[in-house]
Amino acid sequence: MKLKFDKNLEYQQQAIASVVDLFRGQTPMHTNFTVSAYNGQIGLFDTENGIGNRLELDEEEILKNLQEVQLRNGLPQTKFLKAGEYDFDIEMETGTGKTYVYLRTIFELHKNYGFSKFIIVVPSIAIKEGVYKTLQITEEHFKELYDNTIYHYFIYDSSKLEQVRSFAVSDNIEIMVINIDAFRKSFTDPTKENKANIIHRTNDRLNGMKPIELIQETRPIVIIDEPQSVDTTPKAKEAIKSLNPLCILRYSATHVERHNLVYKLDAVDSYNLGLVKQIEVAGFTTKDYHNKAYLKLLSVDNKKSPITAKIEMDVKDRKGVVKRKAVTVKRGDDLYEKSGGRDVYEGYIVSEIYCEEGNEYVAFTSKPDILRIGKAIGDVDDLAIKEQMIRKTIEEHLDKELVLNKLGIKVLSLFFIDRVANYRYYDENGNPQKGIYAKLFEKHYKDLIRLPKYNTLFKDIDLDTAAEEVHNGYFSADKKGVLKDTSGSTQDDEDTYNLIMKDKERLLSFDTKLRFIFSHSALREGWDNPNVFQICTLNETQSEVKKRQEIGRGLRLCVNQEGERQYGSFINTLTVIANESYEEFAAKLQKEYETESGIRFGIIESHLFANIPVKQVDGSVKYLGQEASETIFKAFLNNGYINESGEVQYKLKNDIKDNKLNVPEEYEHVRAEITALARKVCSGLNIRNNSDKKTIKLNKQVYLDPEFKELWNRIKYKTTYSVDFDSEKLIEECCKEMQRSLFVSSPKLIYTKAGLDISAGGIEAKESDRYAVVLDNQKETLPDIIAYLQNETNLTRKTIVEILIRSKTLHLFKKNPQKYMEQVSQIITAKMRNMIVDGIKYTKIGDDEYYAQELFESEELIGYLSKNMMASKKSVYEYVVYDSATEERFARSFENNSKVKLYAKLPGWFTIPTPLGSYNPDWAVLIDVDGKDKLYFVLETKADTMFDALRPTERAKIECGKKHFEALGTEVGFEDIDSFEGFIEEKVVVK
Repeated sequence: MKLKFDKNLEYQQQAIASVVDLFRGQTPMHTNFTVSAYNGQIGLFDTENGIGNRLELDEEEILKNLQEVQLRNGLPQTKFLKAGEYDFDIEMETGTGKTYVYLRTIFELHKNYGFSKFIIVVPSIAIKEGVYKTLQITEEHFKELYDNTIYHYFIYDSSKLEQVRSFAVSDNIEIMVINIDAFRKSFTDPTKENKANIIHRTNDRLNGMKPIELIQETRPIVIIDEPQSVDTTPKAKEAIKSLNPLCILRYSATHVERHNLVYKLDAVDSYNLGLVKQIEVAGFTTKDYHNKAYLKLLSVDNKKSPITAKIEMDVKDRKGVVKRKAVTVKRGDDLYEKSGGRDVYEGYIVSEIYCEEGNEYVAFTSKPDILRIGKAIGDVDDLAIKEQMIRKTIEEHLDKELVLNKLGIKVLSLFFIDRVANYRYYDENGNPQKGIYAKLFEKHYKDLIRLPKYNTLFKDIDLDTAAEEVHNGYFSADKKGVLKDTSGSTQDDEDTYNLIMKDKERLLSFDTKLRFIFSHSALREGWDNPNVFQICTLNETQSEVKKRQEIGRGLRLCVNQEGERQYGSFINTLTVIANESYEEFAAKLQKEYETESGIRFGIIESHLFANIPVKQVDGSVKYLGQEASETIFKAFLNNGYINESGEVQYKLKNDIKDNKLNVPEEYEHVRAEITALARKVCSGLNIRNNSDKKTIKLNKQVYLDPEFKELWNRIKYKTTYSVDFDSEKLIEECCKEMQRSLFVSSPKLIYTKAGLDISAGGIEAKESDRYAVVLDNQKETLPDIIAYLQNETNLTRKTIVEILIRSKTLHLFKKNPQKYMEQVSQIITAKMRNMIVDGIKYTKIGDDEYYAQELFESEELIGYLSKNMMASKKSVYEYVVYDSATEERFARSFENNSKVKLYAKLPGWFTIPTPLGSYNPDWAVLIDVDGKDKLYFVLETKADTMFDALRPTERAKIECGKKHFEALGTEVGFEDIDSFEGFIEEKVVVK
């Protein structure tokens, strides 16, 4: 199998463009530097020149570009930049393809500006291997996407310094992947040079140069993968600086140190937009088991005297009923008294509360028990709970196989354990034996696969041997091959990671029987597989691994047997079988998002509304802006919607629910967008309870209704399209726009002068003078503008030449070539988009090409009772599963309005082809006007996220949808609406 990559994912294109646009105005070039120490011996090129990156823009121009990008992406704006210190953060949630994004950004930076030297710095062996694997599996994709652009990538190896030499002298794209540990140790003292990493030592093979010196002269663009684990120490920061980067691009879901944020796709957006799997949590907690002295240490506190601890225990109330509750204790407290006089707690007198971080515990005077954070004693046997967790994981796995196997999607499950011996141990003769988890797994797998409901999964399979073939462990081993517990950063781990990465695609094939994976440390970071649908945490003690890190192994959207990414929450749901309650898991995960990602749940910030797009009179789109956003923020404060800290108040939630949000009069035209953003902030993290999951059945009364059949027969047919637009009109429109709006500034030098103020507080530079010098009549080779615009627009050379000549703007090309090409490309692309939609024509394929009504029977629908479903009497299913508050509102309106006879939320497989990608409308509705006349509609209801508001691509798809249904000729009305009331009043008029 080969994984396939979608080049048209909008959020990834936004992330890539956000970085590329930082350098808008930069002229493409290859910059040579001289390496004099080589004396002409420079690898294959036999020249004294190497190839390096060079930046023409100054900090003022970079800052302007940065602020434009930040406004577009709805981010707080950077006020100033230090000269040459270009540090940029790109925040992308785990599983959304950040590795693909930064690799493709490399190609875009090269295509647009000629930058060719890139270094990817990673924190660990696992991530290093993961990046290298991604470079391998994307090679064919990128070569096709970028016209076979030549590029070279390698993992830095101190024994292969010729790779560094090639990196320096090559005039193609060069990508070096390097672990931070490979260049963190450097010594300026020559007597200690032998203690430095080899990259910092002089080398005879490099004519006495240090490898780092070659790298420095290339001015590489440094990409840091997971910076929160890379440059967190002074030594690491010094090491990054030693690369002499032109700029630093930091990609992570959890930035610890904040720099200049250019793009943000956080967990909430990722979940709401369906870019990662939805999460559901299953777990086992005890109830009414109070037969032993149950104790669980929740926390310790030494901030004030006396030191205290919070312990969960079973307490008898005045009515004699025993309930589990948290109590606060100090040294000398008797838990017999705290429990209400329960005999099982006799002798539990607190003797010590130890508070050293990472080793907190409580001890007792006459009992040997030691209480540690999160570890309970006196509860139901821990292994009994784990046994149920294993069984539930297998059951969830098999249930998903029943559905997903038919779609060509292989299901994988992942168990996290903290001791290898629990899965596999060695007897006195060194022979491997099954550990307790392996035995329990096989016991319950054999039991479950014999259930009649799973018969279809195991035809012609020996049920007695099947259990041994479907599970295995990924653990590190010593030189004798003995599996062992490791930290995840040893040489043994290096070998294990190699195996895992090479098996990544093979695991996705039905031909590979392995379906259940047991792991210790090997899969904690740097590895994920898109088809992990279950994660079970069989930890003997409270896990030290962050929940985000664990669930990150399974967040990526799944793929089918052709390697194609599959979408929709119906398919993409990650089930976490946790060793704690659903509520505890959800609360802890949300806290991690708040502390690590900076997501401020329930907080409205002053820049929130700045990037609401607003359509102008001339048809262009501008953003609302920071000033307007602050005005709305103040209005919210005055209305009591938020407090001084921006924290959402109940009044805001209530007014949004009642559709009566109060916004300033001058912004009434963007009320819907303001409401959508406010609603998003009011929502918490959408984690679903596994026990709420319900398989939804067809509503046979509606499904078999002749009127539903009539509705379906009117909308079911497929179409094909052709595009025809007037080239002459396109040329005229482009020329007009170029003459009207094209403005190209000259490149310039910036002169600065500053005085140094030296005082006891330090040295401060105070600028005293600054001005620009325009660079006219520069002798430089002009780029091939025709080829550039062809690549960007796909128009013919003849059309492009006509546009350039007739626009009479070519004199601006010499003034600043790249800026001119970029602006012309934007103008042509915008005009083409409008004309493509205007010129598109749909044709019904024939009576034999359609979406069969029976698909509703074969496609299982799943929802969550407390989250995203409502009972229905008029829909084709017994429940409506909705993805947003907007969809819920419309569904309730359909249910409650007597004129709506029946309706269906159109499933994900019902799509309309367009030049801009597949389009899936929202609803099919049958309206009974007066008992005689019936109206048939397909409705597109306005989305509730800012990503869709007024987006040109979405508007164009809707226009294509209208033309599709017109071409069917079945008298189906297609409407784009944002209010049910307005729609029903307009369409249902009883005479």
